Amino acid sequence: MLRITELRLPLDHAEDALRPAIEQRLGLTDATQLLGFTVFKRSYDARKKSAIQLIYTIDCELPAALEAELLQRFAADAHIKPSPDTNYKFVGHAPADFYAQQRPRPVVIGFGPCGIFAALILAQMGLRPIVLERGKQVRERTKDTWGLWRQSELNPESNVQFGEGGAGTFSDGKLWSQISDPRHLTRKVLTEFVKAGAPEEILFVSKPHIGTFRLVSMVIKMRAEIEALGGEIRFEQKVTDVLIEQDHIRGVVLESGEQIRTDHVVLALGHSARDTFTMLHERGVFMEAKPFSIGYRIEHPQSIIDAARFGPNAGNEILGAADYKLVHHAKNGRSVYSFCMCPGGTVVAATSEPLRVVTNGMSQYSRNERNANAGIVVGISPQDYRQDGKTEGPVSPLDGMAFQRIWESRAYELGEGGYKAPGALVGDFIKRQRSRVLGNVEPSYKPGVTLTDLQQKGNGSLPGYCLDAIREALPAFERQIRGFSMADAVLTGVETRTSSPLRITRGRDYQSLNVKGLYPAGEGAGYAGGIMSAGVDGIEVAEALGAALLAQAD
Repeated sequence: MLRITELRLPLDHAEDALRPAIEQRLGLTDATQLLGFTVFKRSYDARKKSAIQLIYTIDCELPAALEAELLQRFAADAHIKPSPDTNYKFVGHAPADFYAQQRPRPVVIGFGPCGIFAALILAQMGLRPIVLERGKQVRERTKDTWGLWRQSELNPESNVQFGEGGAGTFSDGKLWSQISDPRHLTRKVLTEFVKAGAPEEILFVSKPHIGTFRLVSMVIKMRAEIEALGGEIRFEQKVTDVLIEQDHIRGVVLESGEQIRTDHVVLALGHSARDTFTMLHERGVFMEAKPFSIGYRIEHPQSIIDAARFGPNAGNEILGAADYKLVHHAKNGRSVYSFCMCPGGTVVAATSEPLRVVTNGMSQYSRNERNANAGIVVGISPQDYRQDGKTEGPVSPLDGMAFQRIWESRAYELGEGGYKAPGALVGDFIKRQRSRVLGNVEPSYKPGVTLTDLQQKGNGSLPGYCLDAIREALPAFERQIRGFSMADAVLTGVETRTSSPLRITRGRDYQSLNVKGLYPAGEGAGYAGGIMSAGVDGIEVAEALGAALLAQAD
């Protein structure tokens, strides 16, 4: 196979225009020479709004002799090369009698994207993992989540953060990442999603997404495959302790008191598993504080964003609802940026603890809700959130959680209870005044938004340096997206769980620095941010664990 990259065609090109464009690019004189072709990737260039172009990556099937000739002819052309092998290759497989000697099975803690792929790879290798998930199965969890959104009733163990599918289930279902991927592991993730019912377009569109409703059914199918391969998935099984002997993991303890003996544990925790982080810290598992970001959700009419990004091509079916990515470096030295942008979506209640308010964003596959929303967040460092009052020395890895809780509790107070979120109009926020009446933008957050002054002197909704940076950034973003600082756009607070506030540090063997057999993985351990990167990390950790486990049988 031969691959062409950067093949450009107009947005409105004819359906049958690809073949002649390929033939022209390769200089083929006989149409029969092109035996077939596959679109590997399709993106777009919208810098010229009136002349948006589609950009294709194409894998071409040609006679072997012709392919060799073309590769030689275009040897200096960076956009015509052999197609890479993107097929997934397992590091090994367990023999049929691997567990005949009653050896302990590997345990995966957490069943979000990282835990799902760690368990799936282990199961596909014949290693029959035991998965322990503190929350409920995804359909029951969905009911509990709607209970918070519609009735202001929080279940601390079954919500946006905890349960089958992890936090990614109630999100935009974004399936792209900027991680380095020389082994094409993202392709393995996408392929497994398609097997589980995702639309095949996720294999080639530049920014694939699937939305919550489709994710629910996909997660159920992936669970069924893991179980069919000998894996065991146990819900409402909260791990409350780990058994460590001579610096090696030897088992886990459940809230019921049950002990599961094992020599290999994947810690696929979400970034909100605060009680588990505390327990691991108390047991001496090495971890360290890390930077993260805090801020608000901002909502605009999706039509405003579409017009700003696509101009006369707004509404084009191929382009869909427009997204954006913004960064501003404020005068106080803080970076403000957009995070987890959700076109045509909603702002959702994402707390997992009583009497605290946390926001996040989500979209369905259609992305056809009226508003666009995104996090507008400010980067903070461990020195910003240290709780001991010192200016030097290491920061406790638990301090970030304490800092998050301060602002989540404050948001609950400003929202005036019932898990309502505090909100303000952008125009009022810039003018440092209280919002009292909504404009044309109706906030989508449920249980509801309480308009207030997010910048109350000495008792605001975020630290002063965050407020100053965001107030400066909003007009700056207007220069990139016309209408961004419109007076009646809505800010809803607070967004505190952009990423894990700590890292459970691991070595090159993917194991904890000081507890052998313990494999920190995914977003909660500080090694991923989003569905794709978490899935890839789950695969890599499963491979390391699997190779170590299989080596014992040699």
